Amino acid sequence: MRIALVSPYDWSVPGGVNSHVANLAQQFMRRGHEVVIFAPSSKQTGAEPPYVRIIGHSSIGLPASGSVANVSISFNLGSRVKKLLQREQFDIVHVHEPFMPLLTFQFVRFSHTTNIATFHAANEGGKRMYAYAKDIVEPWMHNIHGRIAHSYSALRLIGKHFAGHYRIIPSGVDCALFAEATPLPEYLDGKRNILFLGRLEKRKGLPFLLEAYAKLKLEMPDIRLIVVGGDGGLRAVCERYVAQNHLEDVVFCGYVPDDDKARYFRTADVYCAPNTGAESLGIVLLEAMAAGTPIVASWIEGFADVLRDEQEGLLVPPRDSDALAAALRRLLSDDAMREEMGKAASRTAQAFSWERMSARVLEFYEETLAGRGNGGLR
Repeated sequence: MRIALVSPYDWSVPGGVNSHVANLAQQFMRRGHEVVIFAPSSKQTGAEPPYVRIIGHSSIGLPASGSVANVSISFNLGSRVKKLLQREQFDIVHVHEPFMPLLTFQFVRFSHTTNIATFHAANEGGKRMYAYAKDIVEPWMHNIHGRIAHSYSALRLIGKHFAGHYRIIPSGVDCALFAEATPLPEYLDGKRNILFLGRLEKRKGLPFLLEAYAKLKLEMPDIRLIVVGGDGGLRAVCERYVAQNHLEDVVFCGYVPDDDKARYFRTADVYCAPNTGAESLGIVLLEAMAAGTPIVASWIEGFADVLRDEQEGLLVPPRDSDALAAALRRLLSDDAMREEMGKAASRTAQAFSWERMSARVLEFYEETLAGRGNGGLR
């Protein structure tokens, strides 16, 4: 079967939706399907695999829930999309965030095959996007034949604006990658490691973790905080806080590739996700779980969909450094609890493997094709 996967986001900028699309493509190709990914990109490196085709060579950053969405708003995309669809003759066109400007919307407009849409947004940015775009996009909703919500949170949001039937299929996790990664030896020196992994931007909540760490470090001198993630505007502020408060053993590592990311999870005694909200699904929690790492995380939508309090980790109120410190203290002081939660986390992650999630997406394609009288998968 020929499948088009379409992302509205700049392919050169790492992000959750692009990672989701790339993993689906890999899984589909392993099952023998022919896949083409379409996305804009502001920075072509020449290293893109042959199944990735760039449409739109510039992007702009739009504010979105404390983050930035890099999308293309080129106004000649429509004619280009129309021609390539006529030429390619896909069996399935699967668009992600179909109403983000501007590429995915053009596929919805001009595709006459079986069209599937995945709605990822589960935050205020998505709420505003759907509200503003409703009058524009509602006439085209009939051209979406199968709808997927990325999480229960995403379903609650999209369902308020566009009623209809949605199948919930979350992202997956590469369980083997995280379970089999080798810990980083430079951090295996007897200190207990707390890991933060995420873009250094407001909604990821690192300042609250730094406050909690400052309190803990006074009573637990043998702990270390490892901060991994690209700068989203907060790194200088956080580094200044560390310096002003004379905090020792705080390491800023910057952005790291996926293979190294898995090694950091395996190195951590506890993974901490102090996010303040706007998370569709706790993918980063699933990655920590796959590595067998116990978790302290904010009790927010998206995270609570995958992490059970007192099972794979501990959930605490968001924006509460005292609660973070208490939960971290509890886990760091109890080796048996960390081991038990780590084992539970590994078991839970298996249910979210990419093999299982991609199979569910293909099953949904089959059902949608059959419902339209197109037979089944070829």
